[in-house]
Amino acid sequence: MKQYKSVEEDIAHIRSMMAESSRFLSLSGLSGIFAGIYALVGATIAYKWIYIDYENGIDENIKIRFILLASSVLLAALSTGFFFTYRNAKIRNQRIWNPSTLKFLVSLFLPLVVGGLLILEFMYWNLGQFIAPLTLIFYGLGLWGASKYTHLETRYLALCQISLGLLSAYFVGYGLLFWALGFGILHIIYGLVMYLKYEK
Repeated sequence: MKQYKSVEEDIAHIRSMMAESSRFLSLSGLSGIFAGIYALVGATIAYKWIYIDYENGIDENIKIRFILLASSVLLAALSTGFFFTYRNAKIRNQRIWNPSTLKFLVSLFLPLVVGGLLILEFMYWNLGQFIAPLTLIFYGLGLWGASKYTHLETRYLALCQISLGLLSAYFVGYGLLFWALGFGILHIIYGLVMYLKYEK
């Protein structure tokens, strides 16, 4: 009987190891919190440019300024995400790079690249009111694909981002608010849940 129980435990352990090896589990909740904070700071700056500086006249380089602002927020979020993910992997004695990492990154970034190119085309045609819906929707699609390789909570975040994006398409005048909700508030909530559930 003891031997049978030992075999069952061994099988359960092997299954657990196989499940972990097929998922990118080192992603840190703290990276989500910081990404949300960066997004809220970026949204505040964008609000100032649009609704405060507008009275004095917005310069013609506003598109470039927005691209640089968005790129800075993205770079800060990615850098912080890499730092906390690397630290998390070290604590757990896991390798940060494995076959699941590549699958995770491809699933996440392919929709982001496609969405980014489409957004640049919309900006070219002065259809800036659709930037917020498109960024939220394509980001949500990326998260949905990547959720196969990480925790289940990522799928809930993906659905929330897609829903917000679709909703913001009907309220184009409030794109910045939806952007702040999706990339700011939702990221902070998601990061807190992930941190408290898996890291604390």
